Amino acid sequence: MPNEQISVFDIFKIGIGPSSSHTLGPWRAAQQFTAALQQQQLLEQVVQVKILLYGSLAKTGKGHGTDIAILLGLAGGDPVTFNVDAIDSTVDQIKQSGKLLLAGTHQLDFSYNDDLIFLFTESLPFHPNAVTFQAFLSSEKAFSATYYSIGGGFVVKEGENGSEKEQVDLPFPVQKASELLHWCLSTGLKVSEVVMENESAWRPEAVTKKGILQHFHVIRDCIYRGCHTSGFLPGGLNVARRAAKLNERLIKGQAYQDYDSWVSTIRNGGNGFNYILDWVSCFALAVNEENAAFGRVVTAPTNGAAGVIPAVLQYFIVFCDGYDESKIIQFIACASEIGSIFKKGATISAAMGGCQAEIGVSSAMAAAALTEVLGGSQRQVLMAAEIAMEHHLGLTCDPIGGLVQIPCIERNTMGAIKAITASQLALQSNPDKAKVSLDAVVNTMWETALDMNSKYKETSDGGLATNIPLSLPEC
Repeated sequence: MPNEQISVFDIFKIGIGPSSSHTLGPWRAAQQFTAALQQQQLLEQVVQVKILLYGSLAKTGKGHGTDIAILLGLAGGDPVTFNVDAIDSTVDQIKQSGKLLLAGTHQLDFSYNDDLIFLFTESLPFHPNAVTFQAFLSSEKAFSATYYSIGGGFVVKEGENGSEKEQVDLPFPVQKASELLHWCLSTGLKVSEVVMENESAWRPEAVTKKGILQHFHVIRDCIYRGCHTSGFLPGGLNVARRAAKLNERLIKGQAYQDYDSWVSTIRNGGNGFNYILDWVSCFALAVNEENAAFGRVVTAPTNGAAGVIPAVLQYFIVFCDGYDESKIIQFIACASEIGSIFKKGATISAAMGGCQAEIGVSSAMAAAALTEVLGGSQRQVLMAAEIAMEHHLGLTCDPIGGLVQIPCIERNTMGAIKAITASQLALQSNPDKAKVSLDAVVNTMWETALDMNSKYKETSDGGLATNIPLSLPEC
């Protein structure tokens, strides 16, 4: 998309797991559809609604909670504020009663089995993640719209360009890494400072900083909650949550009361290599276990990869003395710019590019952000992003049972460790001697995505998804 303008709040979105493309995106699409009905004063005329799911949304939709997200979106729920503890009861009530309160106000009959249709063998050409909403009216006419969930919670309505924000004159427009580097070198600004200047074209700086910290608070709470919640993940795989037990072993009985005292307790445990490695894995596991359990997370840049950046940020906070609001804002701002470059030049959708588009991009974002807050130059920041992605190229998306659990959760730990390694390599290197640029890696990732067989693009038709013999409920 030429001259696409992407904000930090487009890359980082507050939502509910387990998938930004299969849960958050369809949820937003359902909200847009009901809003369109209201805008055209058709809501009260609706007597029936049908939902058609295509491509990847059909093949792995139930495992990713697409059906749940759409029902909650049609019923007027918002993923930023909806009570995650009420998800199951709300959906069960719709199924059992056969009634749907459209937009939270207009009740109509609804059959989960007949009105929500999974078209497993059909795809639409624009994007594999497609959903069509059909509203049949009392006037015997119909109103329909098709939406594409293109990754990271971004939604494009068929026939529109997908931009929901007001287009503004950005002081530092960036489409490629080379343009970002040009602005950084010509002004002396850090990557995060370029981001903040651009964000000021949309809103006052104080508002942007407050919003970023609100996102951090969700990330912080998600890590802490995930490190203190045990049990099994939903979906039928019977995957045991590991973060809480790992946290308990690493803490070794030390007492703490809240997040801040927990951070202090972790610091007091030492800084040995294995100790730090275990904690980084624990942080990543915690977030993605919460994500898999329909918890509240922040897309970073997607839900499936939501644990990488939080794990690296938490590593910086705990082990690099980075518990400082200005540093946290800097970290998240820098990461967002790298994510936007990948979205503009390639994709952040696993249904388009495999898991390299999710874990790979998140690892590149985290590597760049960590490098900047640790004092790296602008060239080293971009070098770190390049190194991280270079070693994720070709990574497939093959979720077992269509669930964002195996291998997705562990992949976040690997992405986080690779990000830290990439940052260390960049900080110890002369970027002027680098042979591979970030733009070259973005282009290579996109070419790899185009060449990748569709069965490795979030369909569960290949890879681990077809080589692990498991008996699962219908997914």
